Amino acid sequence: MKKFMNTAETMVAESLEGFVRAHGEFVVFGAGRKFVRRRHFTPGKVALISGGGAGHEPMHIGFVGKGMLDAACVGHIFTSPTPDQIVSAIEEADTGAGCLLIIKNYDGDIMNFEMAIEMAAHRHRIETVIVSDDIEAGRTGEGRGRRGVAGTLVVEKIIGAAAERGLPLEELKRIGDRLNGRIRTMGVALSGVTIPQIQRTTFSVNTDEMEMGVGIHGEPGHSRQRLLAADAIIRHLCETISADISILPDTKALLFVNGLGGTPPAELYLAYNAAHRFMEERLVHVERALVGTYVTSLDMQGLSVTLALLTDDEIALWDSPVATAALHLSP
Repeated sequence: MKKFMNTAETMVAESLEGFVRAHGEFVVFGAGRKFVRRRHFTPGKVALISGGGAGHEPMHIGFVGKGMLDAACVGHIFTSPTPDQIVSAIEEADTGAGCLLIIKNYDGDIMNFEMAIEMAAHRHRIETVIVSDDIEAGRTGEGRGRRGVAGTLVVEKIIGAAAERGLPLEELKRIGDRLNGRIRTMGVALSGVTIPQIQRTTFSVNTDEMEMGVGIHGEPGHSRQRLLAADAIIRHLCETISADISILPDTKALLFVNGLGGTPPAELYLAYNAAHRFMEERLVHVERALVGTYVTSLDMQGLSVTLALLTDDEIALWDSPVATAALHLSP
């Protein structure tokens, strides 16, 4: 295994320091370097806080800034941040309107965020939105059900825009909960993930195979299949997503093709083209698109397709200005 690193033990801390140095116009470290926060808070705005293990960059740290998150807590690679990290972020980010915690539906994340809420609830008003857009875990019955994957970005962007407009905590939670039910994601990979601490890949596939239904922590999918042409792969993803969500005629949607870390842009755009054609055939109006590497699984050669069914109000929130290291949209 070859990595650009000094030691596996220091990799996350050194990477975070580099991120903050590179994007100082948007972010700074919070107290004790326990989390990354936006450089300037807005007094009286609900604070949005998220987090998870390292290895998914630019999520979540890349989405800290105006129009999205106020703070992000980072654990070790594929490991949830600790409750004290989350509590520190709550203490510093809450300017009086309370905190909304956006949590991916993984057992470790749920447990540590819940512990943090118990520790901080007597001093702060706190609500949560649990993101659960991955259809695979929901179908296999693993753990708590659907995992939170690339659709987390959509939730953070839309709620972030609503928070910038000054909406109260309870309304932001309602927006997030409603939205989460209309987002579905499915991933596929041509290789596993090389984890620095264990110096091996999470799974391996032959050159003529692919892993269908992978997660963002290097989890293998529901099946090992023969490698197909890209159009056939994307059609399978889109068919599975479409079968799992109610799509009415003339539905408006955001279509998001996300790279998992080791897939070049040319392949992502090719995949988007195939996914867009599929949606047109199903009379889904793709009103907005996002293509790129945003929610990764370290160096996994793979991608995911996310379909988010949006209302006109949610599309307007998606279009609202955002200024973060990973997403920029000017007025």
